[in-house]
Amino acid sequence: MVFTVMSTPPKIGQEAEWHSVSEGLSDVAIAQRATLRPIEEIAAGVGLAPDDLDLYGRWKAKVSLDALRSRATARDGRLINITAITPTPAGEGKTCISVGLTQSLGVLNKKVVLCLREPSLGPVFGIKGGAAGGGYAQVVPMEDVNLHFTGDIHAVGAAHNLLSALLDNHLVQGNTLRLDPSQIVWKRVLDISDRALRNVIIGLGGKLHGVPRESGFEITVASEIMAILALADGLTDLKARLGRMLLGYTYSGEPVTTEQLGVVGAVALLLKDAIKPNLVQTLEGQPVLMHAGPFANIAHGNNSVLATRLGLKLADYVVTESGFGADLGLEKFYDIVAPQAKFKPDVAVVVATLRALKAHGGISVPEAWRAPNPEALLRGTANLDRHLDNVARFGVPTVVALNRFPGDTDEELQLVRSHCAARGVRAEVAEVVRSGGPGGVDLARAVLETLESTPANFRPLYQWDMPIREKIEIIATRLYGARAVIYEKKARKDISSLDKMGYGGLPICVARTQLSFSDDPNYKGAPSDWDLHVKEVRVSAGAGFLVVMTGEVLRMPGLPRFPAATTMDITEDGAITGLF
Repeated sequence: MVFTVMSTPPKIGQEAEWHSVSEGLSDVAIAQRATLRPIEEIAAGVGLAPDDLDLYGRWKAKVSLDALRSRATARDGRLINITAITPTPAGEGKTCISVGLTQSLGVLNKKVVLCLREPSLGPVFGIKGGAAGGGYAQVVPMEDVNLHFTGDIHAVGAAHNLLSALLDNHLVQGNTLRLDPSQIVWKRVLDISDRALRNVIIGLGGKLHGVPRESGFEITVASEIMAILALADGLTDLKARLGRMLLGYTYSGEPVTTEQLGVVGAVALLLKDAIKPNLVQTLEGQPVLMHAGPFANIAHGNNSVLATRLGLKLADYVVTESGFGADLGLEKFYDIVAPQAKFKPDVAVVVATLRALKAHGGISVPEAWRAPNPEALLRGTANLDRHLDNVARFGVPTVVALNRFPGDTDEELQLVRSHCAARGVRAEVAEVVRSGGPGGVDLARAVLETLESTPANFRPLYQWDMPIREKIEIIATRLYGARAVIYEKKARKDISSLDKMGYGGLPICVARTQLSFSDDPNYKGAPSDWDLHVKEVRVSAGAGFLVVMTGEVLRMPGLPRFPAATTMDITEDGAITGLF
């Protein structure tokens, strides 16, 4: 097989530096050559009947919530959680491993379902390109998954912006709730990265056009409605959560919610189909429940509770991916999602690559990532070690997946395997991007053997009823390696207000750069002599967590110098090119 290296500059956070394998085919070309099975066949393989499905063409379907209700008493499968070391421009390939491991379990004749988040158009056209795996470890139909899919993210955007319009209309039509325009926290959303819209002034042009005030746009997947969609366990719970969302404050400082505005039903109406999990397939025909898409650096970063719960009822093994590193998506899965949904993770897989470890070991030049450098590699294992320590704190056994890149040497791969073995952790090399399921059989066997030999004793890191500061400091010092937490004046005021309003018993969702354990993206490896600076603390009352703002975290990304959109096109016959 021949690997083709990208000619465009490396992209932060992309699944792999290379994206073409075997005869120079791009990911989208591989996906287009695949022979897909009708989605009814995929569904039937895990016991779903035609009446359980709402078809979206031949290759996609939504699964009725009745399919889950009718299986409520069925035995749960085993839950395999995919996470990774701290992301670097060198690439880790967490989604590729998630898809590849699922395919590998299929090779071993295991009944398995993969649960993933839906891609946002922002990263698709901005930094990452396609976001459905890569090479021969992909979710298909890849073009549909990356471009609009079944419209769930658009539905979230429409619901969010409907609420924004109703809120501003309330101001114009008498403002009986006495909302203070300067204290409205509900913005608008767009699922395209557009830095020019981060801060805007709306309502200009006179009284007929609204009340002038400062506002802005966030990317749709940053909407609290997206977080709610991923956490709700049905329509009744969805509506209750939507009703609790905090929109702003009155002139006297009292909170105003969606329920008080009287529009919960209308907002929920736009989500009536979006709440149903989507069913697609891997390149090798394993079922994939792809649903919801909250980011892990600003929200909880995991696919929907409904999809994961359904997967556990349908299969013996469920593979699910948490966003970014174990300090972000996995921590939030274990401290926020799992306690709410009563999930009990059985094993975690931490994804690493040689070149990403070298980046954490101080190598900043992309060309040098490819060259053998055992010293930098071993320095970089400090980052891997902290992630392994963090997973262990939750009582969950771990396997390391070494996602092999072209040029990786057997000697350096063995060096990392030996390092992990000295810690009592099994590490296996995976070549799923090049070889699909057969390339990850050793990893799949390691996961299965760990499941049988090392029972999980899952426990969250903290109790929700602890004081807000104590919860923040446990996360910062025990997981991030911080020396202390420094609270700015606004954060101290926020914590006091949230306690008084009765929100102190909610779990913590830290908004922080994904590129470091610290709040500074330039701190690589496993920094320890640093302080976490908390700027403010917000409440996502509907989602049910407190958002702790640190560092320079943006809820509306900008486009990079070389957006992925510049390489994309569609031909006269409808063939898509450049989508990674």
